[in-house]
Amino acid sequence: MSVTSTHLPDRRFCAAPMMEWSDTHCRYFWRLLSKKAMLYTEMVTTGALLNGDRERFLAYHSQEHPLALQLGGSDSRALAECARMAEDWGYDEVNLNCGCPSDRVQNNMIGACLMAEPELVADCVAAMQKAVKIPVTVKHRIGIDDMDDYADLQRFVSKLADAGCKTFIVHARKAWLKGLSPKENREIPPLQYDKVLNLKHEFPALEIIINGGITTLEQCETLLTGVDGVMLGREIYSNPYLLADVDQRIYGASWATPSREMVMEGFIAYCEEQMAKGIRLNYMTRHILGLFQGMPGARRFRRTISEQAHKPKAGINVLYQALAAIDGS
Repeated sequence: MSVTSTHLPDRRFCAAPMMEWSDTHCRYFWRLLSKKAMLYTEMVTTGALLNGDRERFLAYHSQEHPLALQLGGSDSRALAECARMAEDWGYDEVNLNCGCPSDRVQNNMIGACLMAEPELVADCVAAMQKAVKIPVTVKHRIGIDDMDDYADLQRFVSKLADAGCKTFIVHARKAWLKGLSPKENREIPPLQYDKVLNLKHEFPALEIIINGGITTLEQCETLLTGVDGVMLGREIYSNPYLLADVDQRIYGASWATPSREMVMEGFIAYCEEQMAKGIRLNYMTRHILGLFQGMPGARRFRRTISEQAHKPKAGINVLYQALAAIDGS
């Protein structure tokens, strides 16, 4: 498959890559809420792409653009080859993961442990950029373990910038590589937005995107006075309707905010299309459980889907039943 990307990434608002969550069905659902937000895939390792089912890892719906592929790896040649795949498949950006703290990826020199190897990461970035014309970006933490001085962060960013990286997505917490789970690493290390804001002040020519602990569009608007973009993850997964106002408030779009009912109409049509290809309903509906969060009937909506969508013969009527639970509130 060879597709030329024609979508220029605008990263003022980004939906984070999230393992086992931000799959193609989730991203299509998010796209029904926002036309402008930059979407990211789950992390895909170079080994999975080079040795596994590429269609499984790279396929996406044409409506998902603008869309970035996030890669995990530390071998420059493998990363360059996988970056070429991303470009050939029409992705608008390829992103290198230097932020995941799990033991599994550390053992393969993937993720946050790479922050201790800025020269290696710079070589990887340079090889990827040489291989493709689409942007090569890096997502990382503000530090790891005891390497958490601002000077360490500064050196990491400076080394990658010298290698040609222009966009940095910075999770404003450090990561403890031993002793904390990935979930704990998203919650226990304190947020230090000041370090990310300092990066933008010190490197004004770089695009700096801030990630971590952001839960409202008001926070986004405040942070965007000091950085180029924001990235949200867990909040938009649990409360996806937050995305509905992104185009208007973050991008200044003139079109109307989609209603939850309009979003469901589009998602039902998508589910019918996918079920005709053999995709099971619950693979898709698990991503929409929070759509009516805070609304009357939201619990019945979630319960109807959770109890019915996984059944072997579950059909599109499950979604109509869930909507009826809202209407009947």
